[in-house]
Amino acid sequence: MRKVCKSLLVSSAVGGAMLFLSAAAVAGEISEPLVAADLEQEAENSPQEQVMSQVTSVSQFSDVQPTDWAFQALQSLVERYGCIAGYPNGTYRGNRALTRYEFAAGLNACLDRVNELIATATADLVTKQDLATLQRLQEEFSAELATLRGRVDALEAKTAELEANQFSTTTKLQGEVVAVVSDVLSGSQVNGGEIIDQNTSLGARARVELVTSFTGKDTLFTRIQMNNILSPNIGTPEGNLFFAGDGTNDAFIDALYYQFPIGEKLQVIALANAAAADDITDTINLFDGDGGLGALSSFGTRNPIYYQMNGAGLGVNYDFSEQLALSLGYLTGAANDPTPGNGLFNGGYGALAQITFKPSDRLKVGFTYINAYNQELATGSNRANVGSFLGGVVQNLTGSEEAFPVPTSSNSYGLEASFAISEKFVLGGWVGYTNTRNLSTAGDTINRGSVDIWNWAVTLGLPDLGQKGNLAGFIFGMEPQVTSSNINGLDRDQDTSYHIEAFYQYKVSDNITITPGVIWLTAPDHNEQNDDIVIGALRTTFSF
Repeated sequence: MRKVCKSLLVSSAVGGAMLFLSAAAVAGEISEPLVAADLEQEAENSPQEQVMSQVTSVSQFSDVQPTDWAFQALQSLVERYGCIAGYPNGTYRGNRALTRYEFAAGLNACLDRVNELIATATADLVTKQDLATLQRLQEEFSAELATLRGRVDALEAKTAELEANQFSTTTKLQGEVVAVVSDVLSGSQVNGGEIIDQNTSLGARARVELVTSFTGKDTLFTRIQMNNILSPNIGTPEGNLFFAGDGTNDAFIDALYYQFPIGEKLQVIALANAAAADDITDTINLFDGDGGLGALSSFGTRNPIYYQMNGAGLGVNYDFSEQLALSLGYLTGAANDPTPGNGLFNGGYGALAQITFKPSDRLKVGFTYINAYNQELATGSNRANVGSFLGGVVQNLTGSEEAFPVPTSSNSYGLEASFAISEKFVLGGWVGYTNTRNLSTAGDTINRGSVDIWNWAVTLGLPDLGQKGNLAGFIFGMEPQVTSSNINGLDRDQDTSYHIEAFYQYKVSDNITITPGVIWLTAPDHNEQNDDIVIGALRTTFSF
Protein backbone atom coordinates (compact mmCIF):
# COMPACT_ATOMS: atom_id res chain seq x y z
CA MET A 1 0.00 0.00 0.00
CA ARG A 2 2.92 2.30 0.71
CA LYS A 3 3.90 2.33 -2.98
CA VAL A 4 0.39 3.16 -4.11
CA CYS A 5 0.01 5.96 -1.58
CA LYS A 6 3.38 7.41 -2.49
CA SER A 7 2.28 7.57 -6.09
CA LEU A 8 -0.39 10.02 -5.01
CA LEU A 9 2.38 12.58 -4.52
CA VAL A 10 2.20 13.23 -8.26
CA SER A 11 -0.95 15.24 -7.62
CA SER A 12 -0.51 18.92 -6.89
CA ALA A 13 -3.25 18.60 -4.30
CA VAL A 14 -1.12 16.14 -2.34
CA GLY A 15 1.74 18.61 -2.46
CA GLY A 16 -0.71 21.16 -1.05
CA ALA A 17 -1.66 18.69 1.68
CA MET A 18 1.95 18.58 2.79
CA LEU A 19 2.00 22.34 3.09
CA PHE A 20 -1.18 22.40 5.16
CA LEU A 21 0.11 19.53 7.24
CA SER A 22 3.18 21.50 8.22
CA ALA A 23 1.03 24.58 8.79
CA ALA A 24 -0.91 22.58 11.37
CA ALA A 25 2.28 22.15 13.37
CA VAL A 26 2.89 25.88 13.24
CA ALA A 27 -0.56 27.43 13.49
CA GLY A 28 -2.22 24.76 15.60
CA GLU A 29 -5.41 24.09 13.58
CA ILE A 30 -6.63 23.30 10.11
CA SER A 31 -9.54 25.34 8.90
CA GLU A 32 -12.72 23.30 8.36
CA PRO A 33 -13.98 24.54 4.96
CA LEU A 34 -12.25 21.69 3.06
CA VAL A 35 -14.97 20.02 0.98
CA ALA A 36 -15.34 16.22 1.07
CA ALA A 37 -15.13 15.11 -2.57
CA ASP A 38 -14.67 11.81 -4.26
CA LEU A 39 -10.97 11.00 -4.65
CA GLU A 40 -11.46 9.20 -7.94
CA GLN A 41 -13.23 12.18 -9.47
CA GLU A 42 -10.44 14.49 -8.34
CA ALA A 43 -7.87 12.16 -9.89
CA GLU A 44 -9.72 12.21 -13.20
CA ASN A 45 -9.88 16.00 -13.16
CA SER A 46 -6.14 16.42 -12.48
CA PRO A 47 -4.34 17.41 -15.69
CA GLN A 48 -1.41 15.31 -16.80
CA GLU A 49 0.99 18.22 -16.69
CA GLN A 50 0.71 18.15 -12.89
CA VAL A 51 3.19 15.28 -12.55
CA MET A 52 5.77 16.31 -9.92
CA SER A 53 9.28 15.29 -8.98
CA GLN A 54 10.95 14.82 -5.59
CA VAL A 55 13.03 17.72 -4.21
CA THR A 56 15.74 17.75 -1.57
CA SER A 57 15.77 21.45 -0.69
CA VAL A 58 13.08 24.08 -0.38
CA SER A 59 15.32 26.44 -2.37
CA GLN A 60 14.54 24.34 -5.47
CA PHE A 61 11.04 25.87 -5.55
CA SER A 62 11.11 29.08 -7.57
CA ASP A 63 7.76 30.27 -6.17
CA VAL A 64 8.62 29.76 -2.48
CA GLN A 65 10.34 32.66 -0.70
CA PRO A 66 11.83 32.87 2.84
CA THR A 67 9.26 35.54 3.61
CA ASP A 68 6.31 33.18 2.96
CA TRP A 69 4.29 32.42 6.11
CA ALA A 70 4.78 28.65 5.75
CA PHE A 71 8.41 28.69 4.58
CA GLN A 72 9.89 27.10 7.73
CA ALA A 73 7.22 24.41 7.89
CA LEU A 74 7.71 23.61 4.20
CA GLN A 75 11.48 23.50 4.73
CA SER A 76 11.02 21.00 7.54
CA LEU A 77 8.82 18.73 5.42
CA VAL A 78 11.29 18.80 2.53
CA GLU A 79 14.58 18.48 4.38
CA ARG A 80 13.59 16.54 7.50
CA TYR A 81 10.92 14.11 6.26
CA GLY A 82 11.30 14.11 2.46
CA CYS A 83 7.56 13.63 1.92
CA ILE A 84 6.95 16.46 -0.52
CA ALA A 85 7.32 16.92 -4.25
CA GLY A 86 7.28 19.76 -6.75
CA TYR A 87 6.41 20.37 -10.37
CA PRO A 88 8.94 19.62 -13.14
CA ASN A 89 9.22 23.35 -13.85
CA GLY A 90 10.55 23.95 -10.32
CA THR A 91 7.38 25.41 -8.75
CA TYR A 92 5.34 24.30 -5.75
CA ARG A 93 2.01 26.16 -6.24
CA GLY A 94 1.15 26.18 -2.58
CA ASN A 95 -1.95 28.33 -3.01
CA ARG A 96 -3.89 25.65 -4.88
CA ALA A 97 -7.05 24.46 -3.10
CA LEU A 98 -7.49 20.80 -2.13
CA THR A 99 -10.22 18.51 -0.80
CA ARG A 100 -10.32 16.53 2.44
CA TYR A 101 -9.69 13.31 0.52
CA GLU A 102 -6.62 14.82 -1.15
CA PHE A 103 -5.39 16.04 2.21
CA ALA A 104 -5.93 12.55 3.64
CA ALA A 105 -3.84 11.07 0.83
CA GLY A 106 -0.99 13.43 1.64
CA LEU A 107 -1.34 12.75 5.35
CA ASN A 108 -1.16 9.03 4.69
CA ALA A 109 2.06 9.50 2.70
CA CYS A 110 3.67 11.41 5.58
CA LEU A 111 2.54 8.75 8.06
CA ASP A 112 4.25 6.14 5.92
CA ARG A 113 7.41 8.24 5.75
CA VAL A 114 7.48 8.65 9.55
CA ASN A 115 7.05 4.87 9.96
CA GLU A 116 10.01 4.37 7.65
CA LEU A 117 12.17 6.69 9.70
CA ILE A 118 11.21 4.84 12.87
CA ALA A 119 11.85 1.43 11.27
CA THR A 120 15.31 2.50 10.08
CA ALA A 121 16.38 3.73 13.54
CA THR A 122 16.25 7.36 12.51
CA ALA A 123 13.34 8.20 14.78
CA ASP A 124 15.34 11.00 16.37
CA LEU A 125 14.49 13.01 13.26
CA VAL A 126 10.81 12.91 14.24
CA THR A 127 9.94 15.45 16.91
CA LYS A 128 7.34 14.84 19.63
CA GLN A 129 5.43 17.88 18.42
CA ASP A 130 5.20 16.49 14.90
CA LEU A 131 4.13 13.09 16.23
CA ALA A 132 1.38 14.73 18.29
CA THR A 133 0.23 16.73 15.28
CA LEU A 134 0.19 13.63 13.09
CA GLN A 135 -1.79 11.73 15.70
CA ARG A 136 -4.37 14.51 15.96
CA LEU A 137 -4.66 14.77 12.18
CA GLN A 138 -4.95 11.00 11.87
CA GLU A 139 -7.91 11.07 14.25
CA GLU A 140 -9.46 14.06 12.48
CA PHE A 141 -9.22 12.38 9.05
CA SER A 142 -9.85 8.80 10.19
CA ALA A 143 -12.89 8.41 7.92
CA GLU A 144 -11.06 9.65 4.83
CA LEU A 145 -8.00 7.52 5.61
CA ALA A 146 -10.17 4.44 6.05
CA THR A 147 -11.87 5.09 2.72
CA LEU A 148 -8.54 5.65 0.99
CA ARG A 149 -7.00 2.50 2.45
CA GLY A 150 -10.08 0.51 1.54
CA ARG A 151 -9.80 1.62 -2.05
CA VAL A 152 -6.09 0.85 -2.13
CA ASP A 153 -6.66 -2.60 -0.62
CA ALA A 154 -9.39 -3.31 -3.19
CA LEU A 155 -7.11 -2.13 -5.99
CA GLU A 156 -4.26 -4.33 -4.77
CA ALA A 157 -6.62 -7.31 -4.55
CA LYS A 158 -7.81 -6.76 -8.13
CA THR A 159 -4.23 -6.35 -9.32
CA ALA A 160 -3.20 -9.58 -7.62
CA GLU A 161 -6.14 -11.39 -9.20
CA LEU A 162 -5.25 -10.09 -12.67
CA GLU A 163 -1.61 -11.09 -12.25
CA ALA A 164 -2.63 -14.56 -11.09
CA ASN A 165 -4.98 -15.11 -14.03
CA GLN A 166 -3.27 -13.23 -16.83
CA PHE A 167 -2.51 -15.09 -20.04
CA SER A 168 1.19 -14.28 -19.92
CA THR A 169 3.57 -11.75 -18.44
CA THR A 170 5.00 -11.02 -21.89
CA THR A 171 2.16 -11.84 -24.30
CA LYS A 172 -1.17 -10.21 -25.05
CA LEU A 173 -3.96 -12.32 -26.55
CA GLN A 174 -6.28 -10.61 -29.02
CA GLY A 175 -8.53 -11.70 -31.83
CA GLU A 176 -10.98 -10.80 -34.56
CA VAL A 177 -13.86 -12.52 -36.33
CA VAL A 178 -15.18 -11.15 -39.63
CA ALA A 179 -18.51 -12.56 -40.83
CA VAL A 180 -19.61 -11.61 -44.35
CA VAL A 181 -22.83 -12.02 -46.32
CA SER A 182 -22.25 -11.20 -49.99
CA ASP A 183 -23.93 -11.57 -53.38
CA VAL A 184 -23.84 -10.35 -56.97
CA LEU A 185 -26.84 -8.05 -57.08
CA SER A 186 -26.76 -7.09 -60.73
CA GLY A 187 -25.10 -8.23 -63.97
CA SER A 188 -24.88 -11.64 -65.59
CA GLN A 189 -22.51 -11.57 -68.62
CA VAL A 190 -18.73 -10.92 -68.61
CA ASN A 191 -16.38 -11.69 -71.54
CA GLY A 192 -19.00 -13.81 -73.28
CA GLY A 193 -19.56 -16.05 -70.28
CA GLU A 194 -22.36 -16.17 -67.76
CA ILE A 195 -21.65 -15.32 -64.14
CA ILE A 196 -22.47 -18.49 -62.22
CA ASP A 197 -21.58 -17.31 -58.71
CA GLN A 198 -24.82 -15.45 -58.03
CA ASN A 199 -25.96 -17.15 -54.84
CA THR A 200 -25.99 -15.33 -51.53
CA SER A 201 -23.10 -16.64 -49.44
CA LEU A 202 -22.07 -16.47 -45.78
CA GLY A 203 -18.45 -16.85 -44.78
CA ALA A 204 -16.17 -16.01 -41.88
CA ARG A 205 -12.56 -15.14 -41.18
CA ALA A 206 -11.34 -15.84 -37.64
CA ARG A 207 -8.02 -14.65 -36.27
CA VAL A 208 -6.30 -15.30 -32.95
CA GLU A 209 -3.24 -13.14 -32.39
CA LEU A 210 -0.43 -13.35 -29.85
CA VAL A 211 1.43 -10.06 -29.39
CA THR A 212 4.60 -10.60 -27.38
CA SER A 213 7.20 -8.13 -26.15
CA PHE A 214 10.40 -9.11 -24.37
CA THR A 215 11.88 -5.65 -23.84
CA GLY A 216 8.86 -3.36 -24.06
CA LYS A 217 10.12 -1.99 -27.38
CA ASP A 218 10.15 -5.11 -29.55
CA THR A 219 7.18 -7.11 -30.88
CA LEU A 220 6.82 -10.78 -31.74
CA PHE A 221 3.54 -11.16 -33.63
CA THR A 222 1.93 -14.55 -34.26
CA ARG A 223 -1.45 -14.93 -35.95
CA ILE A 224 -3.51 -18.09 -36.40
CA GLN A 225 -6.21 -17.76 -39.04
CA MET A 226 -9.14 -19.60 -40.59
CA ASN A 227 -10.88 -18.08 -43.61
CA ASN A 228 -13.66 -19.71 -45.63
CA ILE A 229 -14.90 -16.51 -47.31
CA LEU A 230 -15.04 -16.71 -51.10
CA SER A 231 -15.22 -13.73 -53.45
CA PRO A 232 -17.76 -14.29 -56.25
CA ASN A 233 -16.13 -15.26 -59.56
CA ILE A 234 -17.31 -12.65 -62.05
CA GLY A 235 -14.79 -13.43 -64.80
CA THR A 236 -12.36 -10.63 -63.91
CA PRO A 237 -10.14 -9.75 -60.93
CA GLU A 238 -11.99 -6.45 -60.63
CA GLY A 239 -14.15 -6.00 -57.56
CA ASN A 240 -12.70 -8.91 -55.57
CA LEU A 241 -13.28 -8.77 -51.81
CA PHE A 242 -10.18 -8.05 -49.72
CA PHE A 243 -11.15 -10.35 -46.85
CA ALA A 244 -11.72 -13.40 -49.07
CA GLY A 245 -9.69 -16.50 -48.22
CA ASP A 246 -9.10 -20.04 -49.42
CA GLY A 247 -12.66 -21.21 -48.77
CA THR A 248 -11.67 -23.87 -46.23
CA ASN A 249 -12.05 -24.20 -42.48
CA ASP A 250 -8.39 -25.07 -41.99
CA ALA A 251 -6.60 -23.08 -39.30
CA PHE A 252 -2.91 -22.29 -39.78
CA ILE A 253 -0.22 -19.84 -38.77
CA ASP A 254 -0.77 -16.84 -40.99
CA ALA A 255 1.31 -13.77 -40.16
CA LEU A 256 4.51 -14.24 -38.15
CA TYR A 257 7.08 -11.50 -37.63
CA TYR A 258 9.51 -9.99 -35.15
CA GLN A 259 10.03 -6.23 -35.01
CA PHE A 260 12.71 -4.47 -32.99
CA PRO A 261 14.41 -1.06 -32.83
CA ILE A 262 18.04 -0.25 -33.47
CA GLY A 263 18.61 3.09 -31.84
CA GLU A 264 15.88 5.71 -31.75
CA LYS A 265 15.20 6.11 -35.47
CA LEU A 266 15.58 2.67 -37.05
CA GLN A 267 13.02 -0.16 -36.87
CA VAL A 268 13.74 -3.61 -38.31
CA ILE A 269 11.08 -6.23 -39.01
CA ALA A 270 11.81 -9.86 -39.91
CA LEU A 271 8.77 -11.44 -41.56
CA ALA A 272 8.52 -15.23 -41.64
CA ASN A 273 5.15 -15.81 -43.31
CA ALA A 274 2.14 -14.19 -45.02
CA ALA A 275 3.61 -10.70 -44.89
CA ALA A 276 2.28 -7.83 -47.00
CA ALA A 277 3.21 -4.26 -47.85
CA ASP A 278 1.28 -2.81 -44.92
CA ASP A 279 3.53 -4.76 -42.53
CA ILE A 280 6.49 -2.78 -43.85
CA THR A 281 5.18 0.65 -44.70
CA ASP A 282 2.19 2.99 -44.45
CA THR A 283 -0.15 2.50 -47.41
CA ILE A 284 -1.60 5.96 -46.73
CA ASN A 285 -5.26 5.13 -47.07
CA LEU A 286 -7.86 5.80 -44.39
CA PHE A 287 -9.77 2.74 -45.64
CA ASP A 288 -6.93 0.21 -45.23
CA GLY A 289 -8.31 -1.82 -42.34
CA ASP A 290 -6.85 -5.18 -43.46
CA GLY A 291 -10.32 -6.45 -44.34
CA GLY A 292 -11.78 -6.22 -40.84
CA LEU A 293 -12.47 -2.50 -41.11
CA GLY A 294 -12.55 0.06 -43.89
CA ALA A 295 -13.00 -0.77 -47.56
CA LEU A 296 -14.62 -4.00 -48.74
CA SER A 297 -12.68 -4.51 -51.97
CA SER A 298 -9.00 -5.13 -52.58
CA PHE A 299 -8.85 -2.12 -54.87
CA GLY A 300 -10.44 0.18 -52.30
CA THR A 301 -8.08 -0.97 -49.55
CA ARG A 302 -4.77 0.18 -51.06
CA ASN A 303 -2.95 1.06 -54.27
CA PRO A 304 -2.82 -2.21 -56.29
CA ILE A 305 0.95 -1.95 -56.82
CA TYR A 306 1.33 -2.92 -53.12
CA TYR A 307 -0.11 -6.40 -53.83
CA GLN A 308 3.16 -7.34 -55.50
CA MET A 309 4.56 -7.57 -51.97
CA ASN A 310 3.78 -10.84 -50.18
CA GLY A 311 5.47 -13.74 -48.42
CA ALA A 312 8.53 -13.72 -46.16
CA GLY A 313 11.47 -11.37 -45.94
CA LEU A 314 12.83 -8.28 -44.25
CA GLY A 315 11.77 -4.67 -43.80
CA VAL A 316 13.37 -1.56 -42.32
CA ASN A 317 11.95 1.85 -41.43
CA TYR A 318 14.13 4.87 -40.76
CA ASP A 319 12.67 8.10 -39.38
CA PHE A 320 14.75 11.06 -40.53
CA SER A 321 12.37 13.25 -38.53
CA GLU A 322 8.74 13.32 -37.45
CA GLN A 323 7.88 14.52 -40.96
CA LEU A 324 10.03 12.25 -43.13
CA ALA A 325 10.51 8.46 -43.13
CA LEU A 326 12.07 5.87 -45.44
CA SER A 327 10.76 2.30 -45.77
CA LEU A 328 12.62 -0.54 -47.48
CA GLY A 329 11.39 -4.10 -47.84
CA TYR A 330 11.95 -7.40 -49.60
CA LEU A 331 9.37 -10.21 -49.65
CA THR A 332 9.28 -13.54 -51.49
CA GLY A 333 6.52 -16.09 -51.65
CA ALA A 334 8.83 -19.13 -51.94
CA ALA A 335 11.37 -18.48 -49.19
CA ASN A 336 10.98 -21.97 -47.69
CA ASP A 337 11.19 -23.85 -51.01
CA PRO A 338 14.73 -25.09 -51.90
CA THR A 339 13.77 -26.40 -55.35
CA PRO A 340 15.17 -24.75 -58.51
CA GLY A 341 13.55 -21.42 -59.32
CA ASN A 342 12.46 -20.85 -55.75
CA GLY A 343 14.00 -20.04 -52.39
CA LEU A 344 14.77 -16.72 -50.81
CA PHE A 345 16.34 -15.12 -53.90
CA ASN A 346 15.46 -17.24 -56.97
CA GLY A 347 11.65 -17.25 -56.70
CA GLY A 348 9.05 -14.58 -57.19
CA TYR A 349 9.73 -11.50 -55.10
CA GLY A 350 8.81 -7.88 -54.49
CA ALA A 351 11.29 -5.19 -53.40
CA LEU A 352 9.85 -1.94 -52.06
CA ALA A 353 11.21 1.53 -51.36
CA GLN A 354 8.94 4.29 -50.09
CA ILE A 355 9.42 7.84 -48.85
CA THR A 356 6.61 8.97 -46.57
CA PHE A 357 6.28 12.72 -46.07
CA LYS A 358 4.04 14.10 -43.33
CA PRO A 359 4.34 17.89 -43.24
CA SER A 360 1.42 18.18 -40.79
CA ASP A 361 -1.02 16.06 -38.82
CA ARG A 362 -3.55 16.54 -41.63
CA LEU A 363 -1.45 15.76 -44.70
CA LYS A 364 0.49 12.63 -45.56
CA VAL A 365 2.10 11.75 -48.90
CA GLY A 366 3.88 8.61 -50.06
CA PHE A 367 6.23 8.05 -53.01
CA THR A 368 6.52 4.34 -53.75
CA TYR A 369 8.72 2.19 -55.99
CA ILE A 370 8.39 -1.60 -56.31
CA ASN A 371 10.53 -3.93 -58.39
CA ALA A 372 8.92 -7.35 -58.76
CA TYR A 373 9.54 -10.71 -60.38
CA ASN A 374 6.62 -13.07 -61.09
CA GLN A 375 4.21 -10.94 -59.05
CA GLU A 376 0.84 -9.59 -60.13
CA LEU A 377 -1.47 -6.71 -59.23
CA ALA A 378 -4.33 -9.02 -58.11
CA THR A 379 -6.90 -6.45 -59.26
CA GLY A 380 -7.93 -4.81 -62.52
CA SER A 381 -8.46 -6.47 -65.86
CA ASN A 382 -7.32 -9.95 -66.77
CA ARG A 383 -4.72 -8.44 -69.13
CA ALA A 384 -3.30 -6.29 -66.29
CA ASN A 385 -2.21 -9.51 -64.56
CA VAL A 386 0.30 -10.22 -67.29
CA GLY A 387 1.90 -13.52 -66.26
CA SER A 388 -1.41 -15.34 -65.76
CA PHE A 389 -2.98 -13.87 -68.90
CA LEU A 390 -0.03 -14.86 -71.10
CA GLY A 391 -0.14 -18.33 -69.58
CA GLY A 392 -3.69 -18.63 -70.89
CA VAL A 393 -2.62 -17.31 -74.32
CA VAL A 394 0.14 -19.92 -74.55
CA GLN A 395 -2.28 -22.65 -73.46
CA ASN A 396 -4.71 -21.71 -76.23
CA LEU A 397 -1.96 -21.57 -78.86
CA THR A 398 -0.34 -24.87 -77.88
CA GLY A 399 -3.45 -26.78 -76.81
CA SER A 400 -1.85 -27.81 -73.53
CA GLU A 401 -4.10 -29.12 -70.77
CA GLU A 402 -2.84 -26.71 -68.13
CA ALA A 403 -1.91 -23.04 -68.18
CA PHE A 404 1.45 -22.04 -66.71
CA PRO A 405 2.15 -18.36 -65.92
CA VAL A 406 4.81 -16.79 -68.10
CA PRO A 407 7.75 -15.31 -66.13
CA THR A 408 7.57 -11.52 -65.86
CA SER A 409 9.49 -8.63 -64.38
CA SER A 410 7.94 -5.30 -63.48
CA ASN A 411 8.70 -1.84 -62.16
CA SER A 412 5.91 0.05 -60.41
CA TYR A 413 5.65 3.64 -59.26
CA GLY A 414 3.01 5.02 -56.95
CA LEU A 415 1.91 8.31 -55.44
CA GLU A 416 -0.44 8.13 -52.46
CA ALA A 417 -1.91 10.99 -50.44
CA SER A 418 -4.37 11.64 -47.62
CA PHE A 419 -5.53 15.09 -46.52
CA ALA A 420 -7.84 15.74 -43.58
CA ILE A 421 -9.70 18.92 -44.46
CA SER A 422 -11.24 18.63 -41.01
CA GLU A 423 -11.62 15.96 -38.36
CA LYS A 424 -14.73 14.70 -40.16
CA PHE A 425 -13.77 15.17 -43.80
CA VAL A 426 -10.79 13.30 -45.28
CA LEU A 427 -9.80 13.33 -48.95
CA GLY A 428 -7.36 10.80 -50.32
CA GLY A 429 -6.30 8.85 -53.34
CA TRP A 430 -3.47 7.44 -55.37
CA VAL A 431 -2.12 6.87 -58.85
CA GLY A 432 -0.08 3.83 -59.85
CA TYR A 433 1.94 2.99 -62.97
CA THR A 434 3.42 -0.42 -63.75
CA ASN A 435 5.64 -1.47 -66.65
CA THR A 436 5.74 -5.26 -67.01
CA ARG A 437 7.97 -7.30 -69.34
CA ASN A 438 7.63 -10.98 -70.18
CA LEU A 439 10.91 -12.88 -69.75
CA SER A 440 10.03 -15.90 -71.89
CA THR A 441 8.69 -16.53 -75.38
CA ALA A 442 7.21 -19.87 -74.24
CA GLY A 443 8.81 -21.76 -77.12
CA ASP A 444 8.46 -18.86 -79.59
CA THR A 445 4.68 -18.84 -79.19
CA ILE A 446 4.81 -15.20 -78.08
CA ASN A 447 7.33 -12.41 -78.56
CA ARG A 448 9.18 -10.58 -75.84
CA GLY A 449 7.75 -7.19 -75.06
CA SER A 450 6.24 -5.01 -72.38
CA VAL A 451 2.95 -3.48 -71.31
CA ASP A 452 2.04 -0.24 -69.53
CA ILE A 453 -0.56 -0.48 -66.78
CA TRP A 454 -2.22 2.45 -64.99
CA ASN A 455 -4.63 2.71 -62.09
CA TRP A 456 -5.95 5.57 -59.96
CA ALA A 457 -8.52 6.34 -57.28
CA VAL A 458 -10.04 9.22 -55.33
CA THR A 459 -11.41 8.54 -51.85
CA LEU A 460 -13.63 10.47 -49.47
CA GLY A 461 -13.89 9.51 -45.80
CA LEU A 462 -16.38 10.87 -43.28
CA PRO A 463 -15.15 9.79 -39.81
CA ASP A 464 -17.58 9.81 -36.87
CA LEU A 465 -20.59 10.24 -39.15
CA GLY A 466 -23.67 9.71 -36.97
CA GLN A 467 -21.64 8.93 -33.85
CA LYS A 468 -18.03 8.65 -32.73
CA GLY A 469 -16.28 5.62 -34.19
CA ASN A 470 -18.40 5.39 -37.35
CA LEU A 471 -16.92 5.79 -40.83
CA ALA A 472 -18.56 6.46 -44.17
CA GLY A 473 -16.40 5.82 -47.21
CA PHE A 474 -16.60 6.49 -50.94
CA ILE A 475 -14.13 5.26 -53.57
CA PHE A 476 -14.12 6.21 -57.24
CA GLY A 477 -11.36 5.06 -59.53
CA MET A 478 -10.02 2.95 -62.34
CA GLU A 479 -8.65 -0.49 -61.51
CA PRO A 480 -5.41 -1.52 -63.31
CA GLN A 481 -5.80 -1.09 -67.05
CA VAL A 482 -3.40 -2.03 -69.87
CA THR A 483 -2.97 1.21 -71.78
CA SER A 484 -0.31 -0.02 -74.26
CA SER A 485 1.28 -3.33 -75.24
CA ASN A 486 3.70 -4.70 -77.84
CA ILE A 487 3.30 -8.36 -76.87
CA ASN A 488 1.40 -10.37 -79.46
CA GLY A 489 -1.68 -11.99 -77.96
CA LEU A 490 -1.97 -9.32 -75.27
CA ASP A 491 -3.69 -6.24 -76.63
CA ARG A 492 -4.37 -3.12 -74.64
CA ASP A 493 -7.71 -2.76 -72.88
CA GLN A 494 -10.00 -1.04 -75.39
CA ASP A 495 -12.44 0.52 -72.91
CA THR A 496 -12.38 1.97 -69.42
CA SER A 497 -14.06 0.43 -66.40
CA TYR A 498 -14.79 2.48 -63.30
CA HIS A 499 -14.85 1.18 -59.75
CA ILE A 500 -17.45 2.86 -57.54
CA GLU A 501 -17.64 1.72 -53.92
CA ALA A 502 -19.54 2.99 -50.90
CA PHE A 503 -19.76 1.64 -47.35
CA TYR A 504 -20.90 2.73 -43.92
CA GLN A 505 -19.04 1.33 -40.94
CA TYR A 506 -21.31 1.50 -37.89
CA LYS A 507 -19.78 1.05 -34.44
CA VAL A 508 -22.23 -0.93 -32.32
CA SER A 509 -19.80 -1.09 -29.40
CA ASP A 510 -16.07 -1.06 -28.76
CA ASN A 511 -15.97 -4.69 -29.92
CA ILE A 512 -18.57 -4.90 -32.69
CA THR A 513 -18.92 -3.04 -36.01
CA ILE A 514 -21.38 -3.62 -38.85
CA THR A 515 -20.50 -2.48 -42.37
CA PRO A 516 -22.96 -2.64 -45.28
CA GLY A 517 -21.54 -1.69 -48.67
CA VAL A 518 -21.82 -1.96 -52.44
CA ILE A 519 -19.28 -2.22 -55.27
CA TRP A 520 -20.39 -1.07 -58.73
CA LEU A 521 -18.21 -1.95 -61.73
CA THR A 522 -19.00 -0.23 -65.02
CA ALA A 523 -17.77 -2.05 -68.16
CA PRO A 524 -16.06 -4.82 -66.10
CA ASP A 525 -12.65 -6.01 -67.31
CA HIS A 526 -12.43 -2.68 -69.20
CA ASN A 527 -14.88 -3.99 -71.78
CA GLU A 528 -18.07 -2.10 -72.61
CA GLN A 529 -19.60 -5.30 -74.02
CA ASN A 530 -19.86 -6.67 -70.47
CA ASP A 531 -22.77 -6.06 -68.13
CA ASP A 532 -22.28 -3.62 -65.29
CA ILE A 533 -21.74 -5.59 -62.08
CA VAL A 534 -23.01 -4.65 -58.63
CA ILE A 535 -21.72 -6.63 -55.63
CA GLY A 536 -23.30 -6.21 -52.21
CA ALA A 537 -21.74 -7.18 -48.90
CA LEU A 538 -22.64 -6.97 -45.23
CA ARG A 539 -19.62 -7.34 -42.95
CA THR A 540 -19.80 -7.77 -39.17
CA THR A 541 -16.54 -7.52 -37.25
CA PHE A 542 -16.07 -8.80 -33.71
CA SER A 543 -12.83 -7.88 -31.94
CA PHE A 544 -11.50 -8.78 -28.53
